[in-house]
Amino acid sequence: MNATAKTTARTTVLLAEDEPLMRERLEGLLQSCWPDADVVAVAENGNDAWDSFLEHTPQVVFLDIRMPGMTGLEVAQRIGNQAHVVFVTAYDQYAVHAFEAGAVDYLLKPLEQSRLELTVERLRQKLSAPPAALDAILKSLQAALPIPPREKLSWLKATVGKQIKLIDVNEVLFFQSDTKYTRVVLADYEALIRTPIKDLLSGLDEKQFWQIHRNAVVNVKAIAGAHRIDPERLQITLKGSPESLVVSRAFTHLFRE
Repeated sequence: MNATAKTTARTTVLLAEDEPLMRERLEGLLQSCWPDADVVAVAENGNDAWDSFLEHTPQVVFLDIRMPGMTGLEVAQRIGNQAHVVFVTAYDQYAVHAFEAGAVDYLLKPLEQSRLELTVERLRQKLSAPPAALDAILKSLQAALPIPPREKLSWLKATVGKQIKLIDVNEVLFFQSDTKYTRVVLADYEALIRTPIKDLLSGLDEKQFWQIHRNAVVNVKAIAGAHRIDPERLQITLKGSPESLVVSRAFTHLFRE
């Protein structure tokens, strides 16, 4: 018999919650209720949640339903059956019936340790089987939940070399698609995120950030000037950056005034 001590399998977990106190409470309670779980990432908005999921591929994801950028439901739709999902919500009167009819668990705010312990026990039982498909429960939830105004992104987490930086979106000069990533360009450095341009747009203030090309979004406050390069396209120069960006025909109307 091998004398090596048997190791306990660890479970990787992603937490996504935009309220700081709620996020800290969830992480603290989870450490207490589930010592075998490793929280591999904590996200403050839906876009960061999706980026963190792609980076860490956790087994379990706790998703606040209402977050800036992508909502928890939108992130869950992308995750599909790649992880076991637990929704965190304050919408008890709308959602409980839909949750109880579905294959995923939920936690109501304010969080209670006894309820989280029950969720952890359910998750432990589910981990031996593939994650449930989410299509039916997401459809029910989208029909049951009130649709709040979409909250705008204030911050982004992005990779800069080996570091993870917290970026104020107001300091971003422009976003630009770059193969699998999106470049986040600031005056003194640039970073990479996995969130596509089309998903970033839903979380940005449309008065401040204009899409000027299918692969580029610019901060209006960073535009230094624009000139025509042919009958259908413009080129803009930027404050604080030597780069220039092309404005495609579909978006030249933004500069007519």
